[in-house]
Parts: sequence; structure tokens; C-alpha cells
Amino acid sequence: MRAPLVPESLLRRYDSVRRRSAQLAEPLSDEDCLPQSMPDASPVKWHLAHTTWFFETFILERHEAGFRPFHPAFRVLFNSYYNGIGAKHPRAQRGLVTRPGMAEVRAYRQDVDARMACLMEQAGADAGLAALVTLGLQHEQQHQELILTDVKHLLAQNPLYPAYENPKTVVPASGGKRRRWTAFAGGLADIGHAGEGFCFDNELPRHRQFVAPFELADQLVTNGEYLAFIEAGGYRDPALWLSEGWDMVCAQSLRHPLYWHLDTATGRWREFTLHGMQPLDPALPATHLSLYEADACARWAGARLPTEAEWELAAAGIAPECGWLHPAAARGEGLQQMYGHCWQWTSSSYAPYPGFAPQAGALGEYNGKFMINQYVLRGSSCATPEGHARASYRNFFPAGARWQFSGTRLAR
Repeated sequence: MRAPLVPESLLRRYDSVRRRSAQLAEPLSDEDCLPQSMPDASPVKWHLAHTTWFFETFILERHEAGFRPFHPAFRVLFNSYYNGIGAKHPRAQRGLVTRPGMAEVRAYRQDVDARMACLMEQAGADAGLAALVTLGLQHEQQHQELILTDVKHLLAQNPLYPAYENPKTVVPASGGKRRRWTAFAGGLADIGHAGEGFCFDNELPRHRQFVAPFELADQLVTNGEYLAFIEAGGYRDPALWLSEGWDMVCAQSLRHPLYWHLDTATGRWREFTLHGMQPLDPALPATHLSLYEADACARWAGARLPTEAEWELAAAGIAPECGWLHPAAARGEGLQQMYGHCWQWTSSSYAPYPGFAPQAGALGEYNGKFMINQYVLRGSSCATPEGHARASYRNFFPAGARWQFSGTRLAR
């Protein structure tokens, strides 16, 4: 991590990020915040408590004079995967934790926030403490995105298909734009984080990598293009699929993206969104695709997925944009939708950069131990908080993951 904020700015930043997490829960009932729809997702209540646990465990416990935990059991209950901290409640059973209730979790957040404010005011310009606080805020922003993706998966299990947030107006994209290709000369490219802003350890060290000449599609694969892939028999042709992907298609009887629904009465497709069930808009990006689906569609289109180095080289100089709870249609010229719509699968497996060294102690588990059996996604999604995206950011998920806002950008 780099460049902690000055104390006054850090206090404001802390308050802003923490308030945003609470705001994300406001459209939900307490009942909405308890269930866990699958082992990979977590209840909203758990997200709110775990992000608080991070500050209590990694900062207050180490730096607060006379530290006493809010509740001793929370150290185990809301630990995620930090073996260096100690025991953990089983991930797949988080939805069974009916107590503490939401009122106590909110009280937990308020207590830790008050103590954190006192600690930061007393510590002054303590660079080490500021770096830990900054990491905690970046960690909380990751969970803000997970709150939205996990809630969407939860609400999609309800046959009423309730909306997380009702849109003020639903305006279909008009027409959309044709895909064009943007050429890059390649060559030696500097990859990884540069500058003084924050980055996670897996974005370092910056290093030089050769990239062959390539082209990138100027927009993400659209619903209309993906529907053409389906109608051409894409889910029935094993020649298009990686072996494990074809096994997944057969085992799960996959025929379309995760939140698509075919209305058998009308023959029309609909898509479940955070705004509820909507008609499938052919101009919007196809999202919630696994790596296997993204790769198969790219093969069918006579293209491929970009490498993460190609994506980062292409994204240099493009300002990140924030999302709107659902991907929007491409507009304008040049590379579009690099940020703020869908995370974009790459063909790069998640591995350490040359010279990578994890941080010492339990925080070294944050990224390093996951550098196997995962693939890298780049950019950001419509659920990514403002200020949390950058060209060097390395997201990562297993190849079969579908519940994230993940899409496809073609390369050749």
C-alpha cells in the first residue's frame, strides 16, 4: 500500500466510506440482511460486521490504550479467512447466525467508529496507523460492492423478483453502436501500480513486460451479441468450450447467463436486475458471465479474451467512471466501458508479479494465498464504489464464478 492520507482527510474519508456502507443497507429490511443465498455470498449483516471487525482487530486491538473488544465472540464470528488471527466461523454457515441482530451490529459499528475517531485524532501524523486505516477503507469498499452483488443473488431466489432499488425511469438503450476495433502497437509495457496513490500489494511491483501487437473491441459484448451466440447453439457446441467449462455446462444444464429468463408465453427474454425484472435490452452489456462463458463467446466470435497486460496497456490514460447499479450501453467513440459497467475477464491466471512479496503477518493473507486457481478481471463494475477503480487494479475469481458483474471484451 502507498501514500496514506493526511489525518484530517483520513477522518473525513473514514466517515464517508463507513456511512456509505450503512446507506447500502437502507433499502433493505432486517430480514433481507440475514439470509445467505449460496456459500460464495454473505449476508449483508455479516458484511457490515466483518468490515467493522477489520478495524477493531487490526487497528484498535493493536493501538488503542486499554483495548477491550465490543464482544469477545465477534473475533471468531466475523473473521473471514485470516488464519493468523485464529478460529473462524464456517463461511457457508454465515446465514445461520441470527444473533447478533441488525440492531447490535449497528451498535457495534457505532462503537468502533467512535473509538477509531478518537484513536486517529490522538495519533496525529502516524504514517503506519494511517496506512492501516487506508487499507481498511479500501477493504470496506470491496465489501460495498459485494453487498450489492450478494443482495442481487439473494433477491433473485425470490419468485417475486423484488427490486433492491426501483429506478426513477426505465429508459431502454436506443439502438446501440456497432463494435469497432482499436489497434495497439504493443512493445515493452510497464505493468503494475505507479505513483503515490493507494494500491493493493498484488498490483506491485511495477515491472516491464513485452506485449505483442493486438486489437481490442471498443465496447463490451452486448446482450444482443450474446443472444446471437445462444441462438447459434453456443451452449450446445463443446468445440467452443474449455474442458472444465463444458463440464459445468453439462452438470448445471446451463443455457444462458445467470439472471436471464425466457418468457415462454411471449418468447421474449427478460433480465433480473437490482431494479427488478426488466426486458432484456440488446444494447446493454452482457453481464454475470463466467470465464468459461466469456471465453466460449469470444471463440464463437472469432476472437479471444485479452491478457491483463493488454488490458492495462489499453486503459492507460482513461479516467475511471463509477457505476449506476446496472451496466449501461456504449456511447461515443474510442474505447468505451473500460470502467463502471462490468469487470472484464482476461485470459491471465492470477499469479504474483515478478518480485512480489506478501506483507508480513496476518495481513499478508489478504491477497497472496489466493494466487492459484483464479483468473484476473480488470476495470470495475456498476457496483464498484466511486474512487475504487484504477488501471492497475487486479480483481480475481474462479473461472466458474457468475454472480459478479463480469462481462466480455474481445481481443484479437
